[in-house]
Amino acid sequence: MRRNGQLLSVEGNAAPILGADSRRLGVMLMFHDVSKNREIAQNLAQQASHDALTGLVNRREFQQRAQRALQNARSQKLQHALCFMDLDQFKIVNDTCGHAAGDELLRRVATLLLARVRNRDTLARLGGDEFGLLLENCPLEEAERVANEMLTTIKNFRFDWEGKTFTIGVSIGVSAITAASGDIAAVLSATDAACYAAKEKGRNRVQMYKADDKELAERQGEMRLVSRISNALDQNRFALFFQPTITLNGPQRVGEHGEILVRMITPEKQLIAPDRFIPAAERYNLMPLLDRWVIQNTFASYSKIFPDKAEKEKNTWAINISGTSLGSVGFIEFIREQCALHKIPPQAIFFEITETAAISNVSKAVDFIWALKVEGFRFALDDFGKGMSSFTYLKNLPVHYLKIYGDFVKDICHDKISFGMVEAINRIGQMIGLETIAECAESDAVLEKLKELGVNYAQGFAIGKPAPLRLHPKGNLLNVFPLAQNPKTGTTP
Repeated sequence: MRRNGQLLSVEGNAAPILGADSRRLGVMLMFHDVSKNREIAQNLAQQASHDALTGLVNRREFQQRAQRALQNARSQKLQHALCFMDLDQFKIVNDTCGHAAGDELLRRVATLLLARVRNRDTLARLGGDEFGLLLENCPLEEAERVANEMLTTIKNFRFDWEGKTFTIGVSIGVSAITAASGDIAAVLSATDAACYAAKEKGRNRVQMYKADDKELAERQGEMRLVSRISNALDQNRFALFFQPTITLNGPQRVGEHGEILVRMITPEKQLIAPDRFIPAAERYNLMPLLDRWVIQNTFASYSKIFPDKAEKEKNTWAINISGTSLGSVGFIEFIREQCALHKIPPQAIFFEITETAAISNVSKAVDFIWALKVEGFRFALDDFGKGMSSFTYLKNLPVHYLKIYGDFVKDICHDKISFGMVEAINRIGQMIGLETIAECAESDAVLEKLKELGVNYAQGFAIGKPAPLRLHPKGNLLNVFPLAQNPKTGTTP
């Protein structure tokens, strides 16, 4: 401590002062000011374990503390609790007011939540708009009370930014850490599953994890499926399928036209339908990589099946694009590269984007469509009628086709509401210059109704079931598995 009261961090050395006869006359003390070095070291440690935006503990440090809590629960028979909190409506603030507003919102939420926790507890920002809370020495009943307090705090919070006021919510999942808990991965998975269940049940609620909860067990099964999807991507265990589309009204087209579909192949060579793995891939952000796999292998297959330029100009294939891929960094450039590599005419490909994906990412969808539309690629708005069915958005989305939701199509012969929906969607689509495609056309009677309504194209079991895609010596489609390239390495096994 200096005379002015300032504290310094020092490192010292002591050396004896010896006389001519080697007698020790005294000692010399030398101190070196290491305050700056200590400050740098502390800052580095802080940065390694804390979130730069909010100052809260980061994901890595949070998981380490959760691991220690689990060890403590086993050794001392104590009970702790883990909470995952996912903000609702945060994206609206981010998209409406920009990232600066989003960052400020996260800082204020962190301050609000921190004021509600004890010193012994750990509040963390796990990434994006997700927060974690470790409640030490806390039974599950008390953890539920704390979680509901957090919920009320967020619900009552009003965020003001440049004259605009926003309300947000939070979905919270809670699980116990006890001596009977599995490893830390199982504990985190259980909490994550509870949080997703809270979101799917309407958001802005608390969901307690219970081992015998069937719904949560399904969610955990979905999480385990994620690793299987990743392994399948690494090992090229996916197959492309093709389902044809026919013309109902308008000029008859020559060539082969249809939709490319994907199946996952298990190590035992069993096929897994997309409705069993796509939701998990979407939820856990694997779709951008899967979409790249599909595009890469579809373009390669198309080029092999239709090697001649004349053939390429008369055959069209549709490829589904997930909402998470729309804003994926480098995705548009990847499509352009693959198109050039395999010499695919852009007019031969049209991309299908679901209505819900387009509406939830309108600006990204518009940017994505325009970037590729000017080069000749075409676009369809898929599953129209399944979501908000807002015709207003159609004026802002520069698509070429409107694909009518299959649940309406397959019921048009015996359900007046379904018939009316198909009729309305087709009429509005035609009015604004879009061609319409009806999916799930499963009988001749349905095809006849669609033709009467003036729908342009149809796809479904009445026309042809999805069949595996591969090269045929004569250039036609054949029911065998396709090429399989790894998008990470570009190699073919």
